[in-house]
Amino acid sequence: MTSDAVLLRIADDGRVVEWTRRAEVLFGRARTEAEGRTVRELLATNPGLASGLDTVSVRPVLCGAALSFEVRKDGAQRDQAVVRALFAHSPGALYVLGPDLRVLRAPEVVFPSPYADAGALDLAMVLALDDPDTEREVARRVLETGEPSLQRLVQATSGETGRPAELALSYVRVEGPDGEVLGLIASALDVTRRERALRGLQVLHAVREQVGSQLDVSSVCQELVDAVVPAFAGVVVVEVIDDVLRGEEPPLAPVSREVPLRRTAFRGPQAAHAIGDVRTLPQGTPFSRALYDLRPRLLPVTDDSPWLSADPARGHAIICSGGHSLIVAPLSVRGQALGLVSFYRHRDESPFDEDDVGLASDVCAHAALCVDNARRFTRERTIAATLKRRLLPQRPSATNTLDVAQMHIPGPGGGGAWFDVIGLAGGRTLLVLGDVVGRGVATATTMGQLRTVIHALAALDLEPDELMAQLSDTATRLAEERTRLPAGDPLSRNPLTAGCLIVVYDAVDHTCTMVRAGLPPPYLVLPGGAGAPVPAPGGPLLVGDRAPFPATVLALPVGSALAVCNESLPGSMDQVHALLREGTAGPLDELADALAYELRDRDDTEKLMLLVRARGLPAERVLTMQLDEDLLAVPAARTAAREQMARWHIGADEAFTAELIVSELVANAVRYGAPPYRLRLILDEWLTCEVRDAGTSVPRLKHARQMDEDGRGLFIVAGVADGWGIHFHPQGKTVWARQSTQGRTDG
Repeated sequence: MTSDAVLLRIADDGRVVEWTRRAEVLFGRARTEAEGRTVRELLATNPGLASGLDTVSVRPVLCGAALSFEVRKDGAQRDQAVVRALFAHSPGALYVLGPDLRVLRAPEVVFPSPYADAGALDLAMVLALDDPDTEREVARRVLETGEPSLQRLVQATSGETGRPAELALSYVRVEGPDGEVLGLIASALDVTRRERALRGLQVLHAVREQVGSQLDVSSVCQELVDAVVPAFAGVVVVEVIDDVLRGEEPPLAPVSREVPLRRTAFRGPQAAHAIGDVRTLPQGTPFSRALYDLRPRLLPVTDDSPWLSADPARGHAIICSGGHSLIVAPLSVRGQALGLVSFYRHRDESPFDEDDVGLASDVCAHAALCVDNARRFTRERTIAATLKRRLLPQRPSATNTLDVAQMHIPGPGGGGAWFDVIGLAGGRTLLVLGDVVGRGVATATTMGQLRTVIHALAALDLEPDELMAQLSDTATRLAEERTRLPAGDPLSRNPLTAGCLIVVYDAVDHTCTMVRAGLPPPYLVLPGGAGAPVPAPGGPLLVGDRAPFPATVLALPVGSALAVCNESLPGSMDQVHALLREGTAGPLDELADALAYELRDRDDTEKLMLLVRARGLPAERVLTMQLDEDLLAVPAARTAAREQMARWHIGADEAFTAELIVSELVANAVRYGAPPYRLRLILDEWLTCEVRDAGTSVPRLKHARQMDEDGRGLFIVAGVADGWGIHFHPQGKTVWARQSTQGRTDG
């Protein structure tokens, strides 16, 4: 029988006596063309034959009395050597499978299997695959189609440890020279460690991508749980030291046993304690030990684990969930303890090993940084909110001429919105609403600076446009100071941006004057219920543009309401406007609540709205009198004042003081001012005397000498009044003085 390695046989006379199928394929000549011819003739007619002969060997063979020569392919021996080397040294185990998928040849050292007799089994059983039926179907398909199946990941059971393992299986069909299907070559590579490492990297990547997107400690903990379940563990519990959630400095390790922890995140089938539960850790458990030395622990969990009894509720939940393996790892930064993360594997999940401990430590290291960042942000936000709360009025100042309420929806990181209600002389009220863009301590501090400036400027009794211009100058100087800060100061990279709206309400004239610097116009609701935004031209923001701030004067009858907001309200305004139109007739506090309910889900920016309703001053609380243009106006003014004090039931002492103030102010106006002159007495929280003239001279408080006959007017007024001042306006000036009305006899 001809050996598979023989290509052809040559007689001693050089004629080809046998030309095999392999020779036809190698040399490209049919058997009928070669047999019976000499090698010389074949070479002459087919020069390419010589290159084929370079790879063959010739061996003499004695057949009976005749001598012939066998031409063999040298590669056959090399092929056999290659096959032996592959089986001996391949990184994966190689198997030869027959057409019936039985194992014909297996390596001496293969993937450990509980089955010893490989030759009697198919590959799925040799490798102890979890799903042998699917694997047989894959091998059968490769056998039928010839299309290789490469590097398929399949689950198996290790015969050495009994633990789950992963194999990369490949199948390639083997064919004979004539195309006959001989079977399969299968490669099985144990990739358990590689795949576990890849999954660990994926878990770590997911943690770095997902954890820390929010600056809230509880949210960071929930992000951690969502990132690692079920990819790394089936049950995860995150507990954070309670002070850390409030932004306080975390304690150094070892942590005292009295320090409480709050459960902030959990994912699993059964919880021992509810989210938000606060309790101390029992001693003698892996949890308390991990907080003591900040080292992770790997423990098996069994029914008789001694530490389970220290926390019966936790132990019961672990057992009921089927937990069998635990890694408890601390959350720590700079030697400070932030909390604990407990990873459990339960039910059919494979137990943790030391590689998993390293991965858990890396996960917790990143999570700890995110928790600490959120803690720092919480602390800064708390400081900023506290600072802002101390800087703002606790409630709008109560006045007899206005009903005032506020609607405040804080932003997630605080904000710089503020308001003020400041009483002015003569039945006037200054309403201020401002907004500094930004958040944090720096924004709250800037807000406090601008608010302090407003109070200082309000004491000067400036016109609203002049008041806004002075405030703008101050804001510009504060912005310039930021540019001179060191480059490393974060505040130097945040330009100051602020807006403001100023409204002065006159309860006597029933008018209001408003000036806008960047903020939206107010919404006005008239007593009949008609409402619309006030068509007031806006000026530039407080910082930057030096353009003037135009003032708008409009009538504000008794019962009218204004809504002033720090931003244009989002979404459709129909519902908000309807609430304003319908609610201004009732209590403004209830309207503020209704607006807060309506705007709660619009967006997460800070919203501050000031609601005011005009009450005005009754006509009987005001005396207005035109004065003569000479000193005869003084006794006439005193007489009118005395009579009005009697009608208002002002006590004798207060009435005498009021007459003295009227006399001195009228005399000064006639002597140093310009006609026309007007006296106005106003009774609200204070008794106010105003004398108006068309002059532009500035009255000064002088200290007259003993022999001087004049110069004592304002000195006397300043001595007997509770306050006095000068209000300049386009028609001249008004000098006013006010005193308390505690001496009223009608209460």
